[in-house]
Amino acid sequence: MRLLIISGPSGSGKSTLVRHLIGREAIPVAKSISATTRPARPGEVNGKDYFFLPKDEFLRRRAAGEFAETNEVHESGVWYGTLLAELQRIVDSGRTPLLEIDIQGGLRLLEEFKDTLSIFITTASPDEFRKRLSSRGSESPEQIAKRLETAERELKLAHLYSHQVCNDSLDRAVDEIVSLFKSHWK
Repeated sequence: MRLLIISGPSGSGKSTLVRHLIGREAIPVAKSISATTRPARPGEVNGKDYFFLPKDEFLRRRAAGEFAETNEVHESGVWYGTLLAELQRIVDSGRTPLLEIDIQGGLRLLEEFKDTLSIFITTASPDEFRKRLSSRGSESPEQIAKRLETAERELKLAHLYSHQVCNDSLDRAVDEIVSLFKSHWK
């Protein structure tokens, strides 16, 4: 099974890139929907944004081997994971699963799925992360500081991905990912 993995620190713009990639017919991809044990936020829809699972069901399915990867976030008791059935659903539709995933999950998938194009999203400068996170207006200064610390650690792992794409221009970054996709699976 081939996968397209896109990872990067908070503020790198990976969600925006993924939205633009999904809309392009130039590459046959479909976004993989992750499962989580956290409650849905206002406006989130089960089966569209995430598969919202009770923790006991998530852990049962994890023990049964139904996930390609799982991760407990910050030892908070909140789990996220990629269901194998979701990946297979996308493959059966004739598309490549596109996973917008945290770096730890991405690295686990790279170990398991060898036919994977992995792309790490960066920005032109470390200050750009701070600007983007601050402009969201959705996080406190303490939360931004924590995300920036995490970003600093994550940037040190970028070399483990097959490619790095700088998201300094949305159109250019999308075009670069499309080009990488096409050349990877000629």
